[in-house]
Amino acid sequence: MALPHARSGQLIDVRPLGERITASVSNALFKTPQLELMRLVLPHGKGMPEHTVPGPLTIQCLEGAVELQAHQTTQTLHAGELVYLAGGEPHALHALEDSSVLLTLLLLPH
Repeated sequence: MALPHARSGQLIDVRPLGERITASVSNALFKTPQLELMRLVLPHGKGMPEHTVPGPLTIQCLEGAVELQAHQTTQTLHAGELVYLAGGEPHALHALEDSSVLLTLLLLPH
């Protein structure tokens, strides 16, 4: 069963999950033909292996700390920090502690 996406004009709560983080899962908040917004919940020690996406994206750390590998370097994103990556840039994430991030993807036409 697909989770419902937010409608135009609907408020979306992206505040830190706090103690609820361990029971939470990643989910898509909304998707249009041009844009997708997801909240990724990354338990300590977990992550996303290196991959690319065609369009540009932003990753905003909402809580915790995640290690980002991109542009042949490793950086740590802490709560309140955001990074932009160009489309096609290989990147990987690794949670240094229980974390959630807001991922915004610009979807390019096929």
